[in-house]
Amino acid sequence: MIIDFHTHIFPPEVRSRRDEYIERDITFAEMYTSAKAKVAIAEDLAASMEGAGVDISIALGFAWREHELIVRHNDYLLETAMRGEGRILPFCTVNMTDEGAEKEIERVAAEGIRGLGELRPESQGWDLNGVAGERLAEMALKHNLILMFHVTEPAGHQYPGKYGLSLASFVRFASAHRKVRVVGAHFAGGLPFSLDNDARKPVSRVVMDTAARGYLYTPEEYRLATTRAPGRVVFGSDYPLVPQKKDIQALREDSIDPKVLEGVLGGNAAQLLGLEA
Repeated sequence: MIIDFHTHIFPPEVRSRRDEYIERDITFAEMYTSAKAKVAIAEDLAASMEGAGVDISIALGFAWREHELIVRHNDYLLETAMRGEGRILPFCTVNMTDEGAEKEIERVAAEGIRGLGELRPESQGWDLNGVAGERLAEMALKHNLILMFHVTEPAGHQYPGKYGLSLASFVRFASAHRKVRVVGAHFAGGLPFSLDNDARKPVSRVVMDTAARGYLYTPEEYRLATTRAPGRVVFGSDYPLVPQKKDIQALREDSIDPKVLEGVLGGNAAQLLGLEA
């Protein structure tokens, strides 16, 4: 089983009326103003999965600031899941500054979602380690939800969408809420490379995805991550930024133990999601 833990799809009207959404949301504008930035819909993802041999994809929500846009996107993800026969699993999103956030979590949880993400607290203007973050952790535990965060690596080059949650804030939250299942995108902002052994212990249960690996890290760093976090690295392509087929092939070409690779490509994610591998 191959599971892609990090993909993005949008409602079709976001693609057809991109300029309107660029005007409406500052984070969307930062990431999608360039014509090179692809906006995919469910049918695109399904075709990509077929060509790449991906069995299941996690389709992530977007960190819109407006509650109305969040609800619309969540609705699309839920509808896609209903039509996808279990192959596309939605992670919905929320803005914890909105008074309707908890009600929205209750709503999507009742529809059977397995997680929330890709969460970007700093893009939306709320403190993960404040009252909003406490409420989010409580809701995650109540509904047995995975929380998936975009985590910003402290070093490296600048790129659209880099900033969403600092590594320090992510580590603080994960350390304080060890019962919450937490996933950090992009190797959790370089978590395996940024902390010494003692500092990594409080976040030893954090799962990390490989999204945009080729843009951010070297093959050597990927191998190091799988060594330092055995069983806790999951494949994420960041589709459509990176083609699924191309990314899977690149992972296969990196020299790591076949059993480790099997876990990265699907086994680790299946266990996290409670699926049969």
